[in-house]
Order: sequence, then C-alpha cells, then structure tokens
Amino acid sequence: MKLSQNAIDLVNNASLETTPTGAVKIGDFSAHAPAGTRIYITFLPGSDFADTIATALTLQQQNMIPIPHFAARSLPSKQAFEDALQKLQAVGIDRALLIGGGVANPVGPFSASIEVLETGLFEKYGFTEIGIAGHPEGSPDIAEADVKQALQLKSAYAKQSALKMYIATQFCFEASPLIEWQQQLQNDGVDLPIKIGVPGVATIKTLLKYAIECGIGNSMQIIAKRAKDITKLMLPFPPNQLVQDLADHMDNDSNTLIKGIHLYPLGGLKKTSEWIAEINAD
Repeated sequence: MKLSQNAIDLVNNASLETTPTGAVKIGDFSAHAPAGTRIYITFLPGSDFADTIATALTLQQQNMIPIPHFAARSLPSKQAFEDALQKLQAVGIDRALLIGGGVANPVGPFSASIEVLETGLFEKYGFTEIGIAGHPEGSPDIAEADVKQALQLKSAYAKQSALKMYIATQFCFEASPLIEWQQQLQNDGVDLPIKIGVPGVATIKTLLKYAIECGIGNSMQIIAKRAKDITKLMLPFPPNQLVQDLADHMDNDSNTLIKGIHLYPLGGLKKTSEWIAEINAD
C-alpha cells in the first residue's frame, strides 16, 4: 500500500527506541535514522541506569536526541533519581519518558509516576519535556478507572508546571480505537498531546508474540486473523494502513489530541529503517 504525502511526513517525524544492549549491537544509529531523530532508551526491570546514561551519551554524539526512560517503581530512592537527573543535566539531556514500570512491588518509595512528577525534580534539573504512558486499549496491570484518574492527575499537573508534557502510547494495530480513545480523554478533561505507538515492520509471528506479551486489546485481531494462515506467519507486515488512517484523521480533525507517532522496531531497527527508506523512495 502506497502512502500519501501526509502519511510519509508522519513517518519521517516519528521517534524510535532502543535498549542499551540493542544500542551496542546497532552501533552507528546514523546509518538507520537521520540526525535529530528522537530515540527512546527503554529501561527494563533490573537494569543498571548507568547503561542508560552511557547509551544517551552515544546517541547524543551521533546527533540523535536521546530520551531516557524512568520507571517509577524501579527507582530505588529519591536520591538515586536525583543523581540520575543531575548526570543527564550535566551532558545537556533535558527530555525523558516517565512510566510506572512493569514490576509488581516497587523497589523504592515510588509506586506511581505521578509521585515522581510531584517531587519537582524534573523542573529542578532543567528538564523541558516529559512523556507519560498511555494505554488506548487498557492496561493488563491497572484497572480502567485507575488509568483514567492517573491521566487526569498528570494532565492537571502539566497545567501548573513549566514542563511540556505529552502521552506516548502502547502500540496498537488499528486506528479507530485510538481515535475513540483520544476523544474519550478529551471528554475526561485530559488535553495532553498524544504520540501513538505504531509497530514497525516485523513478521506476523513476531507481532503476535509481542501483542500477547504486552496485553494488546481488540486491535490485535487484525494480526490474529492473518496468523491463521500459517503460510503468512513469517512474512513482513508493514504498518502502512494504520499510519495512513492516523494521518487522514489528523488532517480531518483539527481538535484531535493525536500529534505524531512513535515507531516500535519490534522486528529490529534495520527492518523499520528500510521500510522508511522505501516509502520515501516511492
């Protein structure tokens, strides 16, 4: 499926992500993404944040914009959080993504990301932009009412903070639930801009695996239906239709909260970067 120019522009402005381990394997990100690309650095439970800082420095040296993850329930102490911010500030990094984190029991004093925000430490150390997590199809770990309240609290915090805040979502496979979700957020009084998570190019088998692991909702049926044909399991599945539908929605609804996309390179950064090059060539 050939994309229109509005959809191509959406892809070209997308952010990407890596883990510290993945970054070592990739080496030179400039071979896969243009200068100025925002690269999120995923923090996995049990990781050493020193690896995140080292990865951020490498990305910065390669003219990327590093955006490290902070996982509230994995922060061992307020002092450890402050130390990390101080080190990032010292090298000119002023953006981050704040998530709750996928651990059942907090390792330190923070059980939710709003508690981290309320320390005021992001502002103290000169951070200008903070992303927070969004789950358009619900969270497997948090009740729907609690998710709604958390977003309302963060939206209220943003109104009285100098921080520029936005929502970065879990990946989905279909535009219509995303469009309905952003409208519901507006109805709930949440007005933060949204970056929609889009799965990068991967095989049907890989996409289904990640969708099950991450608790993706009804939009997973798009992949599940294709998976029934065993001959298609190992074929690459590009997100063209989802991207086009989102781009069209953004053009047609001036009030939408959806402002961009984040590409999850589930099949590897190389495959996703090759797809980006292909749609630009077309």
